[in-house]
Amino acid sequence: MFELIHRRRHSIKDDVLSGLTVALALVPEAIAFAFVAGVEPLVGLYAAFMVGLITATMGGRPGMISGATGALAVVMVALVADHGVEYLFAAVVLMGVLQITAGAFRLGKFIRMVPHPVMLGFVNGLAIVIFLAQLGQFGVPGDTGWLQDTWLQDTILDVAWISGMPLYTMLGLVGLTMLIIQYLPKLTTAVPSSLVAIITVTLVVLGLDLDTKVVGDVASIAGSLPSFHLPMVPLNLETLWIILPYAFILAAIGLIESLLTLSLVDELTQTRGRGNKECIAQGVANTVTGVFGGMGGCAMIGQSMINVNAGGRGRLSGITAALCLLMFILVGSSLIEQIPLAALVGVMFIVVIGTFEWSSFRIIRKIPKSDAFVLILVSGVTVATDLAVAVVVGVIVAALVFAWEHAKHVKITLSREDNGWDAYTVNGPLFFGSVTHFLNQFDVEQGSKDIVIDFKDSRVCDHSGLEAIDTLAERFTQAGKVLHIRHLSAECRTLLRKAGNLVEVSVLEDPSYFVATDSLA
Repeated sequence: MFELIHRRRHSIKDDVLSGLTVALALVPEAIAFAFVAGVEPLVGLYAAFMVGLITATMGGRPGMISGATGALAVVMVALVADHGVEYLFAAVVLMGVLQITAGAFRLGKFIRMVPHPVMLGFVNGLAIVIFLAQLGQFGVPGDTGWLQDTWLQDTILDVAWISGMPLYTMLGLVGLTMLIIQYLPKLTTAVPSSLVAIITVTLVVLGLDLDTKVVGDVASIAGSLPSFHLPMVPLNLETLWIILPYAFILAAIGLIESLLTLSLVDELTQTRGRGNKECIAQGVANTVTGVFGGMGGCAMIGQSMINVNAGGRGRLSGITAALCLLMFILVGSSLIEQIPLAALVGVMFIVVIGTFEWSSFRIIRKIPKSDAFVLILVSGVTVATDLAVAVVVGVIVAALVFAWEHAKHVKITLSREDNGWDAYTVNGPLFFGSVTHFLNQFDVEQGSKDIVIDFKDSRVCDHSGLEAIDTLAERFTQAGKVLHIRHLSAECRTLLRKAGNLVEVSVLEDPSYFVATDSLA
């Protein structure tokens, strides 16, 4: 269970160094997301440490990094503003319980229902969100942004841009960071290029005494060990009704983002994670975090990309990142606070370039228009709202497109049997989208007195399909015809109300499958 080291040469060194790199990048992210949620910076840092440590130890995807995320922070801010931080801690505990329940009921498998265009849209949209989030580092804190009095006011783009030498210094340091990360691997891969870039840029700033923003300008990260703290909220139904909606939304967003990130890391590493195990690990992590003063979290695609690209593959990389973050809080805050924000922005820009699926520009004219629409839609909704909404919208639209396309695939072939009966052979799925087309292909007034409808090459998918068969049977009966229905599954025969006595049972040939219908519930 506790696979600390992925079996690969030099994995201990790679995992430790990549974990250190991730920890450095986690600091400003955790602080920023704490501010978004309306809580103290240490609440975000504690969450990054505890969620990262627990999921790295017992999660279903070695090498994936978890911590405080913006997708959860934007949901938390309303709860904190209306009821206070103690209710947030209670909601995070309940969020964890819901996630454990989802893992126990093996709901992680439903991530396979996310179509590839939705996955591409999720990746592209998240890359854009990560990029836009870095723009805030180019702004002057507290000043009015450049998009005031427009519909983009107070959005992530509404930044009070720095200018003059501070801007040129910032851009130069970001560019230097990106150049080191891009070209150092061509010389050596002994150490992660991101770590070398952060250290190099920090030494340049200190050596030249450059005037640029550092981590310490954002917030102090000095603190103590997180302590056990039960949420100070009334234990009654009123509290439950307050936190339950937030807990449910947080649990859903956390699991969706974690499972999609797991799938992405699977693709990058050519290995396979365990979704249900990750659900349980995320739940345990959030439950523990809620009683130790943390804001909760989930998988982080940006930091996971940094880890994988730096060579982190095993559990040790995530554990190292969490422990290093704790060391920063306890004893290393004075050093970490001197790291230029430009270095961390440069690292995240490289993550954006690596995360965005640039091939989508090349294939968008070659794939079906419906898939291209879903890809663009999910990307846009991810940027405009949040990941969970984007994925749900994408899956619904993709499902509707699938249903519409397959509604045309049910076809009826008419033939004459040796005994003079007319035989209709049904080809294709019979479900809510295809029943109208199915019924329109029968002319009940024409043909012989005895009619055969053969479902050997068809499948009845839902209750609408059963109702269509009953409707058809009633039409032929009213027309004075004798109807014979062949090759229906036992489940369908049981659920038919009007046509049940018209089914010819063939034990050897009739199929056996379960039809999705409310009547079975």
